Amino acid sequence: MVKAIPDGFHTLSAHLTVADAAAAIAFYKQAFGAVELGRMAAPDDKRLMHAMLRIGDSALMLNDEFPEMGGKGPLKIGGTPVTVHLYVEDCDAVYGRAIAAGATAVMPPADMFWGDRYGRLTDPFGHSWSIATHKKDLTPAEMAAAAEKAMAEMKQQREKK
Repeated sequence: MVKAIPDGFHTLSAHLTVADAAAAIAFYKQAFGAVELGRMAAPDDKRLMHAMLRIGDSALMLNDEFPEMGGKGPLKIGGTPVTVHLYVEDCDAVYGRAIAAGATAVMPPADMFWGDRYGRLTDPFGHSWSIATHKKDLTPAEMAAAAEKAMAEMKQQREKK
């Protein structure tokens, strides 16, 4: 019997459209340790209509842009409102590797009030990524108190400028 959710998948998986899927595969391998599971070229075309990677325990699918079918990447549409969140063992190391591979720093890793070491970057294809390592478990009350303190500190810093 065929499984409704194939082995190796979770119920939610990212599928990215990029301007150069072959280059994106190379970047994701270098930056995030992705393992390529397969790729399928479009018939009579040099573009990839589907590629499958694994980063950690999760699948990442991607394809080249197909604007003739409405498929455009973030560079073509001027950005993205979506962030791909990646939990890793060492946020700082993965963030540094991604920057070295060509990502653009948005927010360097820092300890956050919700218990994660967390940073944000944009990959060379326009996709936004957050990278985190969970450092401590907090109760909702502890998180709320830490958030209130963090927001007050940010307000003070803005007022100093």
